[in-house]
Amino acid sequence: MSTIIYLGLGSNLGNRQAALDAACAALAPQVRVLRRSPLYETAPWGYTEQDDFLNQVVEAQTELAPEELLPLLKGVEQQLGRQRRFRNGPREIDIDLLLYGEQQLTVQTAAGVLRVPHPGLAERAFVLVPLADLTPDLRIPGQPASIAEMLNQLDTAGIRRYPEEPQ
Repeated sequence: MSTIIYLGLGSNLGNRQAALDAACAALAPQVRVLRRSPLYETAPWGYTEQDDFLNQVVEAQTELAPEELLPLLKGVEQQLGRQRRFRNGPREIDIDLLLYGEQQLTVQTAAGVLRVPHPGLAERAFVLVPLADLTPDLRIPGQPASIAEMLNQLDTAGIRRYPEEPQ
């Protein structure tokens, strides 16, 4: 049985847009991309002494269980040259499982601990902005507000549509 998932993609090293495109292509055939949000250039979060990120959210479909999906995502990151430098540091590609259907779970996998919905999702405008492009009325499991309502509570300064639209 297929499940709708949402993935957060980000890159701030090398050809950022090519990295996001390559990540979407590398997910197949286990993950079928249905829709991709517009791209956003965002200021770094956490560790701020680094280049800006390109971020995107992808709506996809998979038959993999969450604990099977995490190793696939980490494998795609590795295949595309991700090097783990330090927490919140620069990266060639980052792929986060944001939502897996309506599920809320925490499981230990060989690839690490998986928490769904992604921890901190409700506080991260750089993820909620592109997610709202795809599904503004969606409610994150365990949250009373919709994506759009949560986004209205956050500061979106430093998040720009990419490429920037003419004024």
